[in-house]
Amino acid sequence: MKLHGGDGSELMEVNALKTRGGNLIVEGTIMGAMPIQAVLTPGELRAAFKLLRLRTLGFIVGMLFRR
Repeated sequence: MKLHGGDGSELMEVNALKTRGGNLIVEGTIMGAMPIQAVLTPGELRAAFKLLRLRTLGFIVGMLFRR
């Protein structure tokens, strides 16, 4: 999975999602060169869900059916 900036440039390529202890580890490369392992804790995941509004959640579900 690739994440792009507003200008279309590649910011991060996610290569794997893994679990370690009670956390989610996102492995990938930033800017095509620097390897990274980002740690998502349960508290941060709950904070991310607080950012979602019903309209945004509907948009995300709709994205699953688009090409």
